[in-house]
Amino acid sequence: VQLQASGGGAVQTGGSLRVSCAASGFNFNSYTMTWFRQAPGKEREFVSSIRASGGTTYYADSVKGRFTIFRDRAKQTVALQMNNLKPEDTAVYYCAAGNVILSSLREPQYYHYWGQGTQVTVSS
Repeated sequence: VQLQASGGGAVQTGGSLRVSCAASGFNFNSYTMTWFRQAPGKEREFVSSIRASGGTTYYADSVKGRFTIFRDRAKQTVALQMNNLKPEDTAVYYCAAGNVILSSLREPQYYHYWGQGTQVTVSS
């Protein structure tokens, strides 16, 4: 099982980045895919999620309207397009896969597989 994260980098406030995650070794099309992030000294927090069908998405209030999650079932990838970035978006971004019910969607402990994380840095 592998979730290979890529993308990220450093931008200024207002810039855009895309982080992606390529899945292998499990039935990607059956799993909810979620992005979490963790800033230094803080707990890992939910960012966005997309259901297996790709038809339902969820966003943290802090990123709603700025971030878009999407998945490619054929390529087995999930990506997070991040626009209008702010310094508070600075964190390591992780992709995760799980079979989670709605009430557990935002809880990291319910996810089965994790990517290695990719750094996003937004400077003011």
